[in-house]
Amino acid sequence: MNARHLLISGIVQGVGYRRWAARTATERGLRGWVRNLFDDRVELWLEGPLQLLEEQLSDCWKGPRSAHVTKIEVREVQPVGATTFEVRPTAESPTS
Repeated sequence: MNARHLLISGIVQGVGYRRWAARTATERGLRGWVRNLFDDRVELWLEGPLQLLEEQLSDCWKGPRSAHVTKIEVREVQPVGATTFEVRPTAESPTS
């Protein structure tokens, strides 16, 4: 099992990116979560076979039709044993 933590920048909020990421990851059988960040990025945690993670990452550059991705920061991380894929609420501001 492999895991990746992604921070996705560009026009990725208010365009259905979280729903798109959840649907495509679930269709691939990946597990993890997605949420909006206070700084207009989307944060994505993915767990699954390496080839499927690579496919999802490649598709993340496209996203839903209205998205425009300008940057994706990817970190290889240790899996935590996620069993589902969930859309989480927007992360709180660090000043809250």
